[in-house]
Order: sequence, then structure tokens, then C-alpha cells
Amino acid sequence: MKIIQIIPMFGLAGAEIMCENLVYELTKAGHQVVVVSLFEYHSAITERMEAADIDVRYLNKKPGLDLSMVRKLFRIFKKERPDVVHTHLYALKYMVPAAVLAGVKKRVHTVHNIAEKETGGAARRLNRVFFKCCKVIPVALSDLVRDTIKKEYHLKVERIPVIFNGIDLSKCVPKEKYSVKDCFTILHIGRFSEQKNHRGLLEAFRVFHEKYPKSRLQLIGEGENRAEAESFVRKNGLEHAVNFWGLQKNVYGYMHEADVFVLPSLYEGVPMTLIEAMGSGLPIVATAVGGVPDMLDAESAILIDIDTKEIADAFERYYLDVELREKHGKEAKKRAVLFSAERMTRKYIRLYSGKEEEKQDV
Repeated sequence: MKIIQIIPMFGLAGAEIMCENLVYELTKAGHQVVVVSLFEYHSAITERMEAADIDVRYLNKKPGLDLSMVRKLFRIFKKERPDVVHTHLYALKYMVPAAVLAGVKKRVHTVHNIAEKETGGAARRLNRVFFKCCKVIPVALSDLVRDTIKKEYHLKVERIPVIFNGIDLSKCVPKEKYSVKDCFTILHIGRFSEQKNHRGLLEAFRVFHEKYPKSRLQLIGEGENRAEAESFVRKNGLEHAVNFWGLQKNVYGYMHEADVFVLPSLYEGVPMTLIEAMGSGLPIVATAVGGVPDMLDAESAILIDIDTKEIADAFERYYLDVELREKHGKEAKKRAVLFSAERMTRKYIRLYSGKEEEKQDV
């Protein structure tokens, strides 16, 4: 098949990494893939794809609503004549009119978060039309995400396939030892935004660090709330214990060296960083939101409510119990096979070819 993947831009975040992994696996499986980035934005992801001879195109989108994207996508569709167009994030509103006009029959959109948080209200009203009247297939990342799509867009559950995100598990560097070296290291990877709950994480770490001073928090990511997080660290005298590493092209070394991975988000879909932590065999503290409970259970992680004290208590449980860290880390690694890029791609190929729909109809 010829498949066009469309995304606003390739920042170093979950949806973008998922798209990159899917592109590699589709290409490996013998399909022809064209990748479209709406914005003229280059990153480590685009560099990797171009180095792998992936056809990546940039449409130079202007900020805000830019209807020229419909015309530009239409031209690409008419020239390439794809079998499938697959969008991510808010690219859907530009793809659908262009696909309808160009006669592209197979239209797929992955919902990367719980439906009510994926995009704004106006865009969700448009999505309702696209899903109901324009034959766009909404893909959910987990059963819970599927339920939010059903509720938000008033769709039958049979019309919403569930396909877990996946990564190349061979890139993970699994832990061999779970004993703490000099310092108990907690790792968080995520954009500095309200969703990721850095405020709750830092407050929990402050409480934990007061009791266990041989501890350190590593923060990887950028975002609008980074300055606020840095201010909290300074005001609480935690500069020696909290590191801000910014964006990193490769996080697997940080994961291998960490003792615990933490994901204290307020809401989530199926976070890619969590899959990477699972594949690395890390013990995990995570809020039981979105698709997280579909990924992990009480035998493979400490799942908590959105509560600062629960985060701090979970850190303490792991700090005091090396056997629990090892048990959960190894069990999480076993579960990671459910979230491989190869498995994800097989399911998308079935969906693109119509076989998944036939299976669901039965």
C-alpha cells in the first residue's frame, strides 16, 4: 500500500515518536510511506527519518487556522494517490476536506489522548462530523480511551478499534541490578505542562527528600511550565537534588541508570515514555489515569491516585524494598512486549486493509 502519515510537527513527544516508529515498521513491511509535517519544523525525529530515506515533506504552515493546508494536502493526494491517509493530533481538520476532494477512501485518525482533552471544543465538533459522515476511523490507544471517544463523539464502540502504541524494544537497555549505588535516582520524562503535574511531583519529592536526603530527581523535557518548576526548586533549596536536562535525543541511558520511573500525570492516553520505562525494566510509580491501568497493574507497578502524599509514599516503598523494585521492574519488562512497534504496525496494516473491520463486524 501507499500510506501518507500527517502530523502537525515532529516535536520530541509521544504522538510524534509513535508516528516515527510506525513509519519505520510500515516501510520495513514493504509499504510505501510519505510523511507530511504541516509545519516547517525539524528535530531529531525528522533527522532520523531523513537519514533512513523516508520521504518527509514540510508544508510551512502558518500559526493558527491555515486553510492553505487543505489545498497543499489535496495536491499531494492527487499526485501520490495514496491508499490510506492517517492523521495525528489536530491534522484531521485539514486532511478530511482534502481527502474527500481527492477521492482518498481510507481515512484513519489516531486519538492520542482521552477524547475530551485531545483538542479544543470547536475541533471536537468538527471531528464528530468527520467520524460520522466522512468515513474517518478513530483509533483508540486503550479501552479507556475508546470509551471516551464513544462518549464524546456518540459512536458505537464497534466503530472504534483499539491499537496500543508501540516502540522498538530493542533500543531499551534493560536493568540487570536493582541495588542503589550512591544515590536513589527518580526519573521523569515529559513536557513541562499542566497535564504532566510537575508541581505535584516536585512537592512529593521535597517531602521524600527531607526524609531520605540521598535521593535525586532527574527531569527530562521542555515546556511552558519549566520556569515555574525551576522556581520551586530554588525556593525549596533543592538545586543539589533536582536536575533539569531539557530535551534529549536518546533517553535510554537515563532510564538504565535510574532506580525508579515516575509518571504523575493528571490525564494520559498510552504514554510512550511509560512503554520505554517498561522495556527498560524500571520499577514505575504512575497515576492510574487514561490508558495507564491497561498497561500496568499492581503486580508490575505502584499505581496511585492524583495525590502528592501517595507519590511520596510510593517513592518510600520502593526506596525501602529492593525486592519489590526488582519484582515490579521485571514484570513491567515482560508486559512491554504488548507494546512493541512491530505488534502495533501489524494491527494498523490490518486496519488499513479492511481486515480489522471485517473481524469487528463478525
